[in-house]
Formats: sequence, structure tokens, C-alpha cells
Amino acid sequence: MRAIEPPTPTTDSATVETAVDAAAPPRRVTWPLKATTAIVALFLFVLALELLKRGARPLGPILTGTLGIQNATNTLGFGWLVAYAVLSGSPVAAIALSFFHEQVINDVQTFTMITGSRLGASFIVLFVGFLYYLRGHQRGASIAIGVLCLIVTATIYLPAMALGIWALNGGWLERFAPRGGSELTGILDAIYDPILTRLDRLLSGFPWLFFFLGVGVLLFSFSLLDRALPEMHAERSAFQGIGRLVYRPAAMFLLGMAVTSVTLSVSVSLSILVPLSAKGLVRRENMVPYIMGANITTFIDTLFAALVMSGGAAFTIVLVEMLSVALISIVVLLTSYRWYERGVLAMLDGIMRDNRGLGAFVAVMLITPLALLLWP
Repeated sequence: MRAIEPPTPTTDSATVETAVDAAAPPRRVTWPLKATTAIVALFLFVLALELLKRGARPLGPILTGTLGIQNATNTLGFGWLVAYAVLSGSPVAAIALSFFHEQVINDVQTFTMITGSRLGASFIVLFVGFLYYLRGHQRGASIAIGVLCLIVTATIYLPAMALGIWALNGGWLERFAPRGGSELTGILDAIYDPILTRLDRLLSGFPWLFFFLGVGVLLFSFSLLDRALPEMHAERSAFQGIGRLVYRPAAMFLLGMAVTSVTLSVSVSLSILVPLSAKGLVRRENMVPYIMGANITTFIDTLFAALVMSGGAAFTIVLVEMLSVALISIVVLLTSYRWYERGVLAMLDGIMRDNRGLGAFVAVMLITPLALLLWP
């Protein structure tokens, strides 16, 4: 195998930008401005959750009647498809919690919809890899990372989903549900009721508009939060000088958890892998544990949303999801990681062997959630 040489300052390498960088050079933003942006983003995030709660109930007949969502399989496909549409999983998870709060879907259906949202969120990495491929990079160093993220996410989340449903049905984690939700609800009502009362007058007769307004505010709040959080670049921050740590699965696993905890977005933390691979800084086998770790801490913002929206019951659903993924990941990491890694990379090689294999994989990723949504 040819040794990887450090990037040289050629014209091509100088013009390559990371997936999370803007076209223009990053502007220096003062910390007070970042802090203010974060506060505004948090305010809008909670407002969006309140709007989603008010608009979820009128959409119940559309979900159960028009879309035919009747079971946990349907909600799995629904969450998966909506995450494709918005290229993010966190907003879809919040939408699932709003449906649960209004009793449009039950706890298991909420659980599978959140699982679907995380499966769909991995698609953005494939999308970013395709953009890199169009800019002249090798397909194996760009698109392959998106395929790898989808494979790792699916192979961990699907067994974790089975474990989580068993835990939910058994009520094993209900004792860990936080108490005192009424105090938090009272504080939020005092802050947001004046805004919601005025919106009630403006949207009188169209309660379903609350939901779509909530989705818009939610996406905007995540956009603001992205600007307020520390920026993650492929050649700086946590990735600078990691040296031999990339060859230690446990270190990369913890790094994936840490980066996602900071960015609060698995889409961002996984998209960083595309330029890393394109520039030959990290090999694909070193990315597998990073993806596994990132897929655990991506639930931090959803845990907060659960507390704000529905209290202990919703918190338990998200906690079960997070712990199930963590347990499966840790068991794989400690007991059978090398076998798992070889299996994942073998699947990747088979898919990337030619355009037909890649096309078939993309078709499966598009058809599967639709089939789940339509499952009787």
C-alpha cells in the first residue's frame, strides 16, 4: 500500500475547502456576540417546541388517515424520510416528541420515529461526499465516507432499536425519569404564553399552521446555534495533531462523542470526515469508531427537548434510545470490534466496486423508508 504523504501546497489543495466551511474565509466573531446568538437560538428553540405542541394535534388525522401511519414501522419510515428532506435528524426528533405530547403517536412509535430521524441524518454525509466528488476528488475518498456512515449507523441502530423497544415495553428506565416537570412548565408558560396568545389571534381557525411555523422556527434556531457554537474544521481543533490516536478505536470513539457534544449535530461532526478522507489525513477504517461515538451524543439536544416538551415520559424515550445505542456500540467496541470493522469495510468495498453497486445502494436507501412508511 502506498504511504500517505502530507498534503503539499499545490494549487488544488489550497483551494479545497472543508464541508463545514463557507466559501468566504471565516469571520472573527467576538464571544459576546456568540453568547447572545446562543441565547437567542435557545429562546427560539423552546418557542419552536411550544409551537410544535400546539400544531401537532390537528395533524393527527393527516398522519393516521392520509399517510396511513398506524404502527412503529410506519413511524420509522416517516422519521427517516423527513430527515432526508431537512438533511438533519434533530428537528425530526423534536417533531416526534411533539406528536407524542399530543398523543398522536405512542411511546414505541415515538422511539422508532427518532431512530428513523438518525438514520436519515446520515444521508447528508453522502450528499457532502457527492459534492466533493463533483469538485474533482476521487469517489473512494469522498462518496465512500457517506456510504460508510450509513452502514455503521444502520448496523448499530437497528439492533439498538430492538433492544430499546424491549426496554420501553418492560418499563426498565421509568424510575430514572426526572421529576419536577410542572415547575419547568410554569416558567415556560410565563415566558411564552404572551407570544402564543397573540399568535392564537393571528392564526385563528388555522391551528395546523402552528406546526409548520414551529418547523420553520426550529430550523432557524438550529442555524443560529450552528453560528454560536465553536467551529469545527477538518484540519484544526480536535483533529490537529492527533497522530497515533487515530489508530486506537477507543480514542476515535471518544473523539466522535466529544465533537458531536460540542456541535450538537451528528450531520456536522460526520461531514467533517469527508475532507479528512479526501486529503488522506484519516483512513476509512479509523473512522468507524468515530462514527459510532458520534451517534451516541447526538441525542443531547433531544434530551433537552424532551424535558421541555413532555417531561419525564418523553425523557425516558430518548434516554432509552441513547443508552441502547451506547450499549450496542460499547459491546461491539470491547468484544468484536475487529470482526465488525472487517464486515463493515467488506460491505463498503462491495457497494463501491462499481457504479451499479453504488446506484443500487442509494436506491435501497431511498426505497426502504418509503416501504416502511407504507407497511400495512
